[in-house]
Formats: sequence, structure tokens, C-alpha cells
Amino acid sequence: MRKVVTQAHVPNSFDIEIIGENKARISAWPFEIGFAITLAHPLKRLLALGAVGYAATAIKIDGINHEFDSKRGMLEDISLFIINIKNTRFRFKNPESKKEVLEFNFKGAKEIRGADLVNENVEVVNPDIYIATINEDTELSFTLIVEKGIGYVASEDLRERNSNDFISIDAFFNPVRNVSYKIENVLHEDNPDHEKIVFDITTDGQISPEDAFKNALEAMYQQMSVFEKITDKVKKPQNKQSKESDIDFTKLLKSVKELGFTVRSSNALEIAGIKYVGELALMSIEDINNLKNVGKKSVDEIVATMKEIGYPIGSNSTSAYKEQLKEKIAELKNKG
Repeated sequence: MRKVVTQAHVPNSFDIEIIGENKARISAWPFEIGFAITLAHPLKRLLALGAVGYAATAIKIDGINHEFDSKRGMLEDISLFIINIKNTRFRFKNPESKKEVLEFNFKGAKEIRGADLVNENVEVVNPDIYIATINEDTELSFTLIVEKGIGYVASEDLRERNSNDFISIDAFFNPVRNVSYKIENVLHEDNPDHEKIVFDITTDGQISPEDAFKNALEAMYQQMSVFEKITDKVKKPQNKQSKESDIDFTKLLKSVKELGFTVRSSNALEIAGIKYVGELALMSIEDINNLKNVGKKSVDEIVATMKEIGYPIGSNSTSAYKEQLKEKIAELKNKG
């Protein structure tokens, strides 16, 4: 029997189960009836559209003018060779990199596979993938552009930015290969009318299913943040935590120098114009990664420190008073 309630129950249970290579089952419960599917469907869409991955976007092959050409001494036509390249899944060793230009040269009889394209800048997550076969008197030289992105970009949309000697490649960035969900009934406080979301997520290995799910959650938070701009026009129920008079901004308005970062991290934040702890609290992990001169070690240090002081990066923990915090930081910067 359903009870009369004035506020939907907030789910408080979460589980991640690894069920295979690059496969995970992620569950959350208990939701009020109808709430589970309301969240599950857009998250599935974001997993299918918004996860960050890597893909080849263009290739230049010595002696070849177009994708319908052929190369003497190579078993495959160029069109099939490019399809094999397109199906090769890369991963950058430097997570801050957005584009890598890779050069390869193969001579003599050889069956070329994904593992042969690994170098100091990139990994290949499907190293056994077949690419081409060349005979003993053949030399195959090509330059490959691999980029970081989301979704799908057709080769036609990439041609204008590539020089004439490069052949554009359809870029399928999304590392999520399959995502599905189901809604189950669960018992909560003697009430059977609660629900559980169970996601099954499979990736191609460029990122883990857990990271793909985090990407989707972050994308959802970012997309919905637009509605925070109309909060001054919509009268919302207030609670103690959301009233400005009850919010303690002391820790958030401290200088980042007081967090004890290493010299490298402090210098990088100074160059980026980040002066106050609250500025970091308002940022997502993607924002941190996109800061110039902030390397992986600095990112890890910033993320760990912010978590330690109670404001984890990307947790949306400041969303209830984001605008107030922005105004206070702006006031401090104007005074400075």
C-alpha cells in the first residue's frame, strides 16, 4: 500500500559490479515509483551520445590520392585499409592531449595489426585488429590524425579543415558499445512500490564503464545547470542549507595558496587566474583538465585536496548557492 508523502524519497544505495572485460552493472535504489525511468532513459541517451573517446579523423598515405585508389604490393584496397584504421580504437597516454599526429612506416613482408601502431603517444585497446598485409618489396608510409571527442562526426564535415593530401575518415568517438537498463521493484520500509535502476554498460576499452557513467552524469549536471539561471524568477522552497544567511563561505573564499599545493600546481593555478578555493569548487573535472599548464599530477593533487576539504571536484556540492558564491568571488577579485 502506498503512503501519502510530501517529498520523494532520495535513493541512498548504489552498487557497481564488474561482470566481464569492459562490462559493468551499475545499480541505484530505492526510487519512488516512476522516478527510476525518468532518470534512467536520459542517462542511457547520454551514455550513447556523450561519453568521451578517441578516433582517427584523417589519413595521408604516401603515393595515394584518394580512398578508391590501390597500392601495389598491399593486399587490401585503400578503402578497406581505411575501414580497418577506422575500426582501430586508440587511447592517448597523455589524457590532456586532444589531438595526436602519428607517423608510421612499414617495409617488407608484414601483416600489420593494431599493436604495430602503438607508440610513445598512443595505445591501441584492440591490438589484435587486422589492418593490412604488404609483401616483401613494398613500403607503406602514412600519417594518421587521431583526436579526442564525443559522438559521431562524418568525414564530409571534416574535409574543409584537412589539407588536400589528407583523406578524411568518419569519426566514431563514443567508447560505449552497448548500454541497457531495467527497472526492478524493491521493498523499502515495508513499501513494495519502490524501484531500482540496473544499468548494463559495455565499452570498447578506451575508458571503463564506470568512467563512461561518470561522463554521462557530468553531462546531465552541466546540461541542467542552465535552469539555475532562472532561479531568481522562480520561487523555490527554501531550507536552512540554501539560505544565504546560513551559508558559511569562509572556506570557499580562502586563497588557493592556503591549500598547500606544490609549487607546480600553485603556479599553474596562478597562470590560469584561479585565486580562490570556491573557483575550484565550482569546476568540473573536465574544466580542471582543460586548464593550461595543469598536468596530470597537478590535476590529481587538486582533486584529492578538494575532496579532503569537503568539496569534491564535479560533485555539484555548491550548486545550491553557485550564483551567490560567484558574486562573492567577483567582489573579491574586483577589490584586488
